Formats: sequence, C-alpha cells, structure tokens
Amino acid sequence: MQAWELSRTTFHWGQKTYIMGVLNVTPDSFSDGGQFNSLQSAIAQAEHMIKAGADILDIGGQSTRPNAEEVSLQEELDRVLPIIEAIRQRFEIPISVDTTRSQVAKAAIVAGADMINDISGAVFDAEMLATVGKLGVPIILMHMRGTPKTMQSLTEYDNLMQEICDFLQERIESAIAQGITQIMIDPGIGFAKKYEQNLEILRRLQDLKSLNCPILVGASRKSFIGHILHQPDPKKRVWGTAAACISAIANGADVVRVHDVAEMRDACRVADAIWRTP
Repeated sequence: MQAWELSRTTFHWGQKTYIMGVLNVTPDSFSDGGQFNSLQSAIAQAEHMIKAGADILDIGGQSTRPNAEEVSLQEELDRVLPIIEAIRQRFEIPISVDTTRSQVAKAAIVAGADMINDISGAVFDAEMLATVGKLGVPIILMHMRGTPKTMQSLTEYDNLMQEICDFLQERIESAIAQGITQIMIDPGIGFAKKYEQNLEILRRLQDLKSLNCPILVGASRKSFIGHILHQPDPKKRVWGTAAACISAIANGADVVRVHDVAEMRDACRVADAIWRTP
C-alpha cells in the first residue's frame, strides 16, 4: 500500500503498527466518560498519551457506546473544537476527529485536525464524503448497522465477513468517487456484533486485505473482552485488550485504537518484531 503523506507525518503502512490514542471528551463514553471532558484534563491526557507513544490522537465528542443518545450539533462542536485547537497549539501529533457529521468534520479540520474517523462509514450524513473530498484529508470508514441506540438489535448476518467486506467496498468506491484518495477501514468490533462475531472478525481480519486499504482495529476495553475475563470494569481489561491487539496485528491490522497507550505500545512492539518482516 502507498504511504500516506500528511502535513505532520508520513504513515508507512506495513512497517509498524500505529497506535491511535482514544480521547473521548464526553460525559458518557463506556469506559472513560466524564474523565477528560474539561479542557485542562483533556490536554493533560493528550500529553500523557503522546509521551506514552501514541502516533495519532482520536478526539470524539459524541459517545458511541450501545444505547448512547445523540447530542446536538452545537454541543458536539463545543466539546471538540476547543480541545483540537488547544492540542494543536501545543503538539504536532496527527489528530483524527471521531464524528459522523460533515459540519463537525469541516470545523475540526479548520481547527487543526488531520483526518476524519466516521463510525457510520459516512452513511449518517449524506454530505460527509463530498466534504472530506473537498478538504483533501483522509477518512476512516467503519462498518456498523443502525445507530449506537439500535445496533445491538441488528446482529444477525448470513455471512459476517462477506457482508462487512461488501459494505466497506461500497463505501470505499463512494469515497473514491468524491475524490478521497486516503481511506482506512475498520470492521467495527462491538458495533452491531455479538460476542462470537467479534472473535470471528479478529480471526478472519485477513479477509479485509482484499480491499487494499490500511486496517484499523478498535477492540480496546470492549465488552467481549469483559465477557472472556468475567471483568465488568472496562478499565481492568488492559491485558485482555493487549491480547486482542496482538491478534489483530498477527492478522494484518495497521492501526490499533486504544485507551491504554503505554501498555499497548509494548505489546505492539513485540508483535511487530514477531510478525512484521524486518
């Protein structure tokens, strides 16, 4: 795959696993809601993740946990823009903004973000792909069904991996048609997926290689790990997350989206040494 040359860095796909640090500036995200939704705490967490080895910061102002309520456009803007601006003034790290709204995407890029991470695969907002195409920035397209409020009732598949691949293929083609040249894909672990289906995605991640895009996996602290470990507290799923990340790397992931950056950096370094060709 061709490298991505951004203004602040170049991503050389296949050479190493890149670490995306999660920065939820929300009061209600599933594992860290309310922890970083002030400017001071968000900047401190951003600095902590950068020092720990994050390659990208992913900033989100709308919770996407199961049954999450949608916030207003203005509230999402008010949550994410000051933090993007403040981080950009202090640090050079690439920033992705986790949003499904084209207006937030546009404002975030103006504020200093570098790419868009859309959990709907750019389905929720009909203007998203055209907006990103005009901005000339990368987009991450994720597979899901329904919305965070309804997705847990939409988990029946005839052929899980084929349906994920078909959805992402169509979204990739739509993005290319709008002039987007840098596209990453995410199979959407935990989004309209049951426990066994999340494990199947990790086992069969190689199926996504045929789409010829960098692959992002976001398994961090998710409920399927809690199910395996009998651990109801998401913050105590760190080493289960590490095992999921290592599995993802062994099966072709290019980026892992994580909360616990320092621990996952070590796990990724060892996995890269084993599975990536020197």
